[in-house]
Amino acid sequence: MFCVQCEHTIRTPQGNGCSFAQGMCGKTAEVSDLQDTLVHLLQAVSIYAQAVRKIGIVDAEIDAYVPQAFFATLTNVNFDAERIIDFSQRAETYRDSLKTQYDAFWKEKGEVGPLLPSAANYKLPDVRAVMLSDALQFALNRNKAQVGEDVIGLRLLCLYGLKGAAAYMEHARVLGQTDPEVAGKFHDYMAFLGQDPVDMAELFQCAMDIGLLNYRIMEMLDKGGTETFGHPVPTRVNMRPVAGKAILVSGHDMHDLELILEQTEGRGINVYTHGEMLPGHAYPSFKRFKHLVGNYGTAWQNQQKEFAAFPGSIVMTSNCIINPNFGQYGDRIFTRSVVGWPGVTHIEGSDFSPAIESALALPGFAKDEAPHYTTTGFARNALMEAAPAVIEQVKAGNIKHFFLIGGCDGDKSQRTYYTDLAKAVPDDSIILTLACGKFRFNELEFGDINGIPRFLDVGQCNDAYSAIQLALALSEAFGCEVSELPLSLVLSWFEQKAIVVLLTLLSLGIKNIRVGPTAPGFLSENLIGILNQQFNLKLITTVEQDLEEMLAA
Repeated sequence: MFCVQCEHTIRTPQGNGCSFAQGMCGKTAEVSDLQDTLVHLLQAVSIYAQAVRKIGIVDAEIDAYVPQAFFATLTNVNFDAERIIDFSQRAETYRDSLKTQYDAFWKEKGEVGPLLPSAANYKLPDVRAVMLSDALQFALNRNKAQVGEDVIGLRLLCLYGLKGAAAYMEHARVLGQTDPEVAGKFHDYMAFLGQDPVDMAELFQCAMDIGLLNYRIMEMLDKGGTETFGHPVPTRVNMRPVAGKAILVSGHDMHDLELILEQTEGRGINVYTHGEMLPGHAYPSFKRFKHLVGNYGTAWQNQQKEFAAFPGSIVMTSNCIINPNFGQYGDRIFTRSVVGWPGVTHIEGSDFSPAIESALALPGFAKDEAPHYTTTGFARNALMEAAPAVIEQVKAGNIKHFFLIGGCDGDKSQRTYYTDLAKAVPDDSIILTLACGKFRFNELEFGDINGIPRFLDVGQCNDAYSAIQLALALSEAFGCEVSELPLSLVLSWFEQKAIVVLLTLLSLGIKNIRVGPTAPGFLSENLIGILNQQFNLKLITTVEQDLEEMLAA
C-alpha cells in the first residue's frame, strides 16, 4: 500500500506515506490497494463518459455513480474489502456499457473513433489475489522516480481535492441536486488525472478548476439543504444527555437524520446528533421533532471513547468512522450509503429498523444531566440578514476584526492551538467557525458586540459556502477585495474535504490563509513554497506570533 491522503500519514526521513500492512487510520494494505484499483476503474469510466458526451450520450446514472464510489475511498469511510470490490465490479460494468455505446456509434458511421487512452481499458480480474497483484501498477507514487515529487504532489492535490468534491456531489445528490454540466467537468478532471499528467502548469490549473467546480457544488448542496429543510436559524442546542432510550446520528447526511426522526417518532427514543450533524438542529424542518433532544459527544476522533459510553445505537451516515471494535460497540453501530466496516451491519434503502430495534433493546440514559448549550445555525441566510448590522458595527469601530477558525478536527497535540487562538482573539473581534474543528471551543462563552454574537457557528464543512457569501457581502460593502478585509482565515485540515475547501478558497483568489496543524504529507517543500508565493498560504506557528501578524495586516 501507499497512502498519503490524511493528517495521520506516517512521516519519516525517507518520505511521507503509510506503506505497511495497515495505515494509521486502520485501513489495511489490502483495502488500500483495492481502493487504488477502484480509483483507476472510475477514471476509466470517466474517460468513456467524457468521450460519449462528445457524441451526445449522457448517462445520469453513471454520472451519479462515479462520485459516489469515489467517495468510498476517502479517509475513514469504507474499510470493507468486499464492498470495495463490489464498487469496482459495478464501475467496470458501467465502463463496458459506455464502451459498447461508443463503439456502436462509430461503427454505425463506418468510421474508427478517436483512440482513447490505454487507462480506459483495464479489465478487473476475477481472483482477488490477482487484483491485489495488479494494484501495484495503480499505486499513487508509481512513477515518482521518473516524474519527481512535485508532479506527484500536484497530482495528489488534484486527486484528493476531487475526492472532496465527489463527497459533496453525493451529499447534494441525496438532496435532489444534480447538474449535467458539473458531472461533465468532474469526468473531465477524473479522465485527465487518469492519464498521469506531468505538466505542472496543467496540474496547477486543474487544482484551481477543481476548486471552482467545488464552489458550484457547495452552492448546489446549500440549495438542496435549504429547499428541503428550510434556512437554518440560530438555535441553542443542549450538549448533555437526557433520560431515555437513544439513537446517535453521526456523519453528514441530513436526509438520513430526517428519516431516522420520522421512523422513531412516538417510539420513546431520543435522537442525538454527533460531530458534523450538530448543525441539523438549526433547520426549521427538524424543529417539529421533539425527540431530537440534543448533541452528544464532540469530533470524530473521540468516537471510540464517546460511542463506547453511549447507551444506545449509532448510525454512521457518511464519513468519519473508525474501528468500533476498540470500544466494543460494533454490534450496535450501523453504516449507511458508502460507509463500511467489516462485520458491522449495513443498512440498505431507507428502513432504519435495525438501528431502531437495537436502541429499544439497549438501556439508554438513566437520568438527565445538567444541560449545557452551544448555538449553531449562522448559515448563509442568517449571516446575510445580520450583515447590515455587522457592517454598521464595523463602520462604528466596534468590530475590528473577523476570524474564521474551523475545519477538520483530529488528535494531534498541536490542535490545542485552535482552542488557544479562539480564547486569545480580542473582544472586539468576531469568530466564525464551521466543521468539527469547532468542538475545540464551541462550549466556551464569547459574549456579544452590541447584540451581535461574537461566536458564529456557520455549520458543516461545506457551509464554507455561507462564510464565503458573508465575505463577499463585506467586500462589496467596503469596496475592497476579500483579501483586503480585516478577515483572517485559520483552517485545520485532516482529510480530503478540507483539501477541496482550501482549493475553493484559493481558486476564488482568497489569500493570506493559515493552515495547520501540519502541512499535508503529499505536498513537497517546493510546492508549499509555490503556494506561499502565489497565495501567501502559511502554516500556523504560535498563537502569539500569528495573532500579532493577523491583527497588523
